[in-house]
Amino acid sequence: QVQVVESGGGLVQPGGSLRLSCEASARLSTIYFMDWYRQAPGKQRELVARITTGGSTIYGDSVKGRFTISRHNTKNTVYLQMNSLKAEDTAVYYCYADVSGRGSWGQGTQVTVSS
Repeated sequence: QVQVVESGGGLVQPGGSLRLSCEASARLSTIYFMDWYRQAPGKQRELVARITTGGSTIYGDSVKGRFTISRHNTKNTVYLQMNSLKAEDTAVYYCYADVSGRGSWGQGTQVTVSS
């Protein structure tokens, strides 16, 4: 079973930055894509960003221009650099890995944007 582990969440002031990390316990060659999702209280889980094995990326409309997804070249690790954070970015952020067509979720990391 693939393990997916997120890290890097915390409390940050509006306008600040955070970087989240996600590591999947799978061979890099078997990972088709990795996503970051988020879920705020009372709201549905939404896609924040995706990076494919080929390096292509997509972003949710609410984070375009502020968040950047990237990956380590040799490790099964993706990052989410979050800049210009807003109160509405407050949520639990989840990592999702598609490994050979089967998906695995991490347990999530809390991001709170507040002064």
